[in-house]
Amino acid sequence: MISHGKDIKIFAGNSNIQLARGICDALGVPLGNAECGQFSDGESYVSFYETVRGSDVFLIQSTCATGSRSAGTYRSVNDNLMELCVMIDACKRASAGRITAVIPYYGYARQDRKTKPRDPISAKLTANLLVSAGVNHVLTMDIHCAQIQGFFDIPMDNIPGAPLFVQYFKEKFAGREDETMVVSPDVGSVARARAFAQKMNLPLAIVDKRRQKANSSEVKNIIGDVRGKNVILLDDMVDTAGSLCGAARALMEDGGARSVSACATHGVLSGPALERIENSVLDELLFLDTIPVPRGAEGSKKIKYLSVANMFADAISRIYQEVSISTIYA
Repeated sequence: MISHGKDIKIFAGNSNIQLARGICDALGVPLGNAECGQFSDGESYVSFYETVRGSDVFLIQSTCATGSRSAGTYRSVNDNLMELCVMIDACKRASAGRITAVIPYYGYARQDRKTKPRDPISAKLTANLLVSAGVNHVLTMDIHCAQIQGFFDIPMDNIPGAPLFVQYFKEKFAGREDETMVVSPDVGSVARARAFAQKMNLPLAIVDKRRQKANSSEVKNIIGDVRGKNVILLDDMVDTAGSLCGAARALMEDGGARSVSACATHGVLSGPALERIENSVLDELLFLDTIPVPRGAEGSKKIKYLSVANMFADAISRIYQEVSISTIYA
């Protein structure tokens, strides 16, 4: 029995409309009729042009920066986060049966603890904002710190993107498994890389790096023998790409790797990221489309994107039917 919502309705904010349409196509339901935008002073507004009373509502919105400043389409992380909160509030006040925020990329997740005195814990603040707005359930993918699930007093599902990478690289390196190795780009990503290596049935190495300041780190050592190997670097996100490209260079120059491929769920790609990737020793870099493809990356010979639409459609369908989504975690 469906206890929350007589029917399913999906709406999208402005951050990742293309992904929302892909999810709706996979589910076989239309994208809801709504308008999201900003007033001339920058305040967010939303108008829903169909009833949501008693419905199981899913709001798709990545809390990332999108668009281009030069093209006049730029929207900040805060713009997209506030837009999501306004959408949640509108649905709550319109008597939606249940409201699920589908956040493929969850912003502020790197600020999950105090690293020095008087630091904020912005990931907790973001969780409080969403709950105060009226959300009943949160669905995301590869959140930067898993403990953020504990910041919510409502259900939060964090689905993994690794199965898509496993399928891709198993096909790419078929028959060359003894020449291939998974590498964690830092100690903090070891658990994620180990699980990925187990699914690939490959050995694991670790890049030991020291972070001097935000968006800056230095490779100190490579733990494991990567000489002559085709290396797969796995991370959850790539921001300025300095750490990733530095690790790839160290694996080639110091470790003697034959080739370096990389994959990450979220392609934030801020600042000099695209230039660094194009000038790096990486053979290719795979992302999932949790964040829209940034301007300048469409024609890249090294960057490729895989779609998460089917995975999110499966999760949304299971949530609506109130059946287990644990098979997605397998």
